[in-house]
Amino acid sequence: MPVDQAAFQDLKKYCDQHHVQLVAVSKTKPNEDILSLYENGHRVFGENYVQELVKKQEELPKDIQWHFIGHLQSNKIKYIAPFVTLIHGVDSIKLLRAIDKEAKKCNRIIPCLLQVHVAKEETKFGLDIHELRSAASEIFLEKKFQHVSIAGLMGMASFTEDESVIHSEFQQLKSIFDELRSTYKEHTTHFNTLSMGMSGDYKIAISCGSNMIRVGSMLFGARNYNVDS
Repeated sequence: MPVDQAAFQDLKKYCDQHHVQLVAVSKTKPNEDILSLYENGHRVFGENYVQELVKKQEELPKDIQWHFIGHLQSNKIKYIAPFVTLIHGVDSIKLLRAIDKEAKKCNRIIPCLLQVHVAKEETKFGLDIHELRSAASEIFLEKKFQHVSIAGLMGMASFTEDESVIHSEFQQLKSIFDELRSTYKEHTTHFNTLSMGMSGDYKIAISCGSNMIRVGSMLFGARNYNVDS
């Protein structure tokens, strides 16, 4: 399926109006689809699979900003550490330590988002509120990590058609984001990104305060899972 350029232009306009960063989720999609948006001025793309991301980074223009938005395994960080622009979904201090270690080897400071579990599904990854507060103390007060920069939070709402549930979960995440930003405002100038909202719920997310959305199927069509991960 060709990239929906009309949907892209409408979404870009909507994001611009609301001062929201659009991450075009290009996982499982061919280079031609990415280039189609690239040629229309878009530079920020999100990938879920390390092997696929590395291959695309090698083959596509070097000014693309690559976001890793999937569940990251510690033993694969080294492959993306040299170039990744932002790692969404840091769901444990253990993973943050591993990213810090690999970033040091690359002489980089890698921006990351802490993933918060607000959805009702147990299958969703993320820190609960108690783990998050503990992690924030280690990060901002104890300053244990010198080669990562915590840029904000990321989360996903429950997969449901009940918009009141989605709205409530996004509001909860925004409340947590505001709490941390207020608590640690003297310790960081980088904590300003709230990544929530996808193809089916991005308008609700933006209404709740999201300033970064991750949209794939709306732009690229249904995903093709018959690819190596």
